[in-house]
Amino acid sequence: MADRDRDELGKARSSRPRDALGRPLPHGSHGVPRIPEDLELSPAQSLTYAQQLLDDGLAFNAHEVLEAAWKNAPDEERNMWQGLAQLAVGITHIQRGNTVGAATVLSRAAERLADRPEPAPHHIDVDGLIVHARALIDDLERKADIAAARLRPRLVT
Repeated sequence: MADRDRDELGKARSSRPRDALGRPLPHGSHGVPRIPEDLELSPAQSLTYAQQLLDDGLAFNAHEVLEAAWKNAPDEERNMWQGLAQLAVGITHIQRGNTVGAATVLSRAAERLADRPEPAPHHIDVDGLIVHARALIDDLERKADIAAARLRPRLVT
């Protein structure tokens, strides 16, 4: 069994560089900048950063930003933030050509997004994102082409 990268507590971590779709590259390769695992931003900063990454076609990195926000969110917002992170993962799967995985994760994202406080906090367009996720699922099931612009949903209104 190959040795794994580990942090100071012995937890498995991958220090390998990653490509724009989040896939590990060989050690010594040049990948896209990594998102720090201990990232702490305000909700507004997280949304702005994640939107910039989505707009740049870096859904995997957007997922990491949204996952950090989810882990730092108050209990009543966690499902919503997890749904946002899953939306970005679903988009990553589409970018990688994994349509079955994309549809599964997008479905989970829509379910999680629906479980949020009313009104949706931080101007997050929860209803629009649920519709967007379900439209992507429909297109995946029909094997329709999905334009790159549709992989850059607007997170806030």
